[in-house]
Amino acid sequence: MIWVAFQMLTGDRAKYFGMLLGISFATLLIAQQSSIFCGLLLTASSQIYDAKDAPIWVMDPGMQFVDDIKPMSENELWRVRGVPGVAWAVRFYKGLGRARFGDGKFQQVMILGLDDAYMVGAPREMVLGKLEDLRQPDAVIMDERGYRFLWPGQPYTLGRTFEMNDRRAVLVGVCKASRTFQTFPILYTRFSQAVRFAPQERKALSFILAAPQPHLTAKEVALRIEERTKLKALTRDEFADVTIWYYLRRTGIPINFGTTVLLGFFVGTAIAGQTFYLFTVENLRQFGALKAMGVTNLRLVGMLLFQGLFVGIVGYGLGIGMAAGFGILSERSDRLSFYMPWQVMVGTGLAVLLIILLTSMVSLRRVLVLEPAQVFRA
Repeated sequence: MIWVAFQMLTGDRAKYFGMLLGISFATLLIAQQSSIFCGLLLTASSQIYDAKDAPIWVMDPGMQFVDDIKPMSENELWRVRGVPGVAWAVRFYKGLGRARFGDGKFQQVMILGLDDAYMVGAPREMVLGKLEDLRQPDAVIMDERGYRFLWPGQPYTLGRTFEMNDRRAVLVGVCKASRTFQTFPILYTRFSQAVRFAPQERKALSFILAAPQPHLTAKEVALRIEERTKLKALTRDEFADVTIWYYLRRTGIPINFGTTVLLGFFVGTAIAGQTFYLFTVENLRQFGALKAMGVTNLRLVGMLLFQGLFVGIVGYGLGIGMAAGFGILSERSDRLSFYMPWQVMVGTGLAVLLIILLTSMVSLRRVLVLEPAQVFRA
């Protein structure tokens, strides 16, 4: 009976491809928008993961996410270093500055100040130049996306100079860095230099980056820091989760992308459901003939479900393939974030399964109430 169901399904090529189109389009829209949503959220916490050598982030208790900077006193650094179980703790600056270039152009930039001695949080992959050059006077390293934005179409050239806060900055390197939510050019420099480039504030310590001793976990030491200093101390993953949840709760990103995903679901259901229903109606005489030959309702239900699942699997594969292809193409663009984890693929598959079940239920009733004698009518 499975072969008969397959022949009935593919007998009318127009309706068969119509159902595939509906499922494929729904899969593409759901998977693509969900992946862009995930990619966008990852940019919000990208700088946390870029500091791979900092398992613990210590901050002001009132901070809500990574860009909600509330500077701390330098004394907090020594308090954190005095907590039992802390292997090391260093300063880290994060803030916005305004750069002025030789042609009079101004551009807002993100300044990351690394501890002068240990350079914790420094970029791991240099495109041009050396990390050691950051110890030179007025030295900065810029991410490659920022460089291409400021000097489009020009080759990487070291030694370029510009001003920040009326102070001279010299480009000594170009590095790779993850895309950020704010998309500003990223400048790495020493902490002592960063506080000169940034607008003057009484407190300049944005974060304290720390690590646990070998016999302790980052979570255990973070709890000790919070208990003894009353500061907020989070592991890298916890801080990333806090940042992501902030954007989920306080921005319209989930609603905007969720609306598009629901639209894809409803459009796929409508197209596939209507086409599958018309397919069933046009094949009522065949189903009646099978009933007249003694095929049970349960077997007919199995045939319909097989037809729906077959279309769903093929359409899902085509849609996921197109979404993955879109993701590969998006890697060439600096303006689009795309990340497709396995959760997106599973969630999209469950949505497609629900579409198939809904569309099959519409057609099941016509088959179940069908009289076998109908096949003999003119």
